[in-house]
Amino acid sequence: MLAQPRPEAESATAENPWYLRPFFGRGPAVPLEARRTLRLVALGLFFENYDMGLVSAALPQIAADLSLDADNSGLYLGFIRLGGIGTFLLLPLADRLGRKRLFMASFVGMSIGTLGTALTQTPLQFAAAQFLTRIFLLIASALALVIVVEEFPAHQRGAGLGLMTMLGGLGYALCAILYASVESLPYGWRALYLIGVAPVLLLPFFGRSLRETRRFEHQQRDSQAAAEEGWLQSWSAPMRGLVQANPRRALSIGLAAFFSAMGGIGIFQYTSYFVQEVRGWSPSDYALLVLFGGAIGVCGSVAGGRGSDLFGRRRVGSVSLLLAPLFAILFFRSHSAALALAWGGFIFFISAGGVILRALSAELFPTSHRSTSTGWIMFVQTLGWTTGLLVVGFATESIDGLGPAITLTSCVLVIASLALLAVPETRGRELETIND
Repeated sequence: MLAQPRPEAESATAENPWYLRPFFGRGPAVPLEARRTLRLVALGLFFENYDMGLVSAALPQIAADLSLDADNSGLYLGFIRLGGIGTFLLLPLADRLGRKRLFMASFVGMSIGTLGTALTQTPLQFAAAQFLTRIFLLIASALALVIVVEEFPAHQRGAGLGLMTMLGGLGYALCAILYASVESLPYGWRALYLIGVAPVLLLPFFGRSLRETRRFEHQQRDSQAAAEEGWLQSWSAPMRGLVQANPRRALSIGLAAFFSAMGGIGIFQYTSYFVQEVRGWSPSDYALLVLFGGAIGVCGSVAGGRGSDLFGRRRVGSVSLLLAPLFAILFFRSHSAALALAWGGFIFFISAGGVILRALSAELFPTSHRSTSTGWIMFVQTLGWTTGLLVVGFATESIDGLGPAITLTSCVLVIASLALLAVPETRGRELETIND
């Protein structure tokens, strides 16, 4: 039985306004309720991107201030990425307690972790504070995905996720703008982290404005299992459902997510370090790279989402992940304007592929363990990010160069491209029919 939309969420017959047509086409118009929901949850992705953009951009300043040896940076950064394991352990609660409750709780956690990061004095303290922050940032990001997938019409889910990713990408832009002044700010990079405390101030606003998804409410009304289970059984039930009901889907999308994360992390994490330490750029030069090259790249989120609604998730996602390594190779062989274009091209295709991976991670699984499935993807991505950083660290010493090491690691995106072809197509299908 399909979950019934709320009255105010009914699809309109009018055309979309001009500013939504690049994402959704002319019509039918995106429901107003879905639009409001998307803008709200995009804030969660915004803060994740701000924080992760900051740890990449300010790496030279953080390393200098905390006496972090560049040779050991991959170890610490890999540990930070392991926060995704904590995300996987907590996300099943959203399949029992609700998406909204855990989404709001994540804002408290990320604010505490960010404040702690600004106060750290050693590399280990920094890594521990960021590990904690990462857990809650990824919870907010995962639940933003689930909420949009459950609330948007079937034929507009990909485009909705593309728009959400683009809006969240503004967090990178804010990070770049503020980072350009890092050398003149009081307390330097620490001042940038203090801004990350803002999410906790938004809790009253979210409490009033964000609703629980209609599919979760419908599933809770139809099932009394959660009320009859103990806390341990209630927490583990979504995990058991994921393993028992959909093992092949979980494995296929997990492989795609692992190799996508492994192949993409090096260029994301070390762009600032490479252009400043190897190419001799200034922080303001790096900020311009993020703003102008990134402007090209974030369009990939729109193209990936909209394209997957038109031509299919598997086809668009596979091609995007296949093309991304070519731009990684060009990035490390280029200078100035060509370098910026290559970086933008890489971000374009990795973003397009990433939107589709996120869509599939939620669409392929039932409401009863949909949040858990996104936690599974976060878990394998965490392993992929950590593995990628460790491989880059070891390869840099073995083949004598950061650029060649990252280029070599990016080639595993080809495996992610092939793994994506093994999952069912979900374009235009209602979530309930995908999981029949």
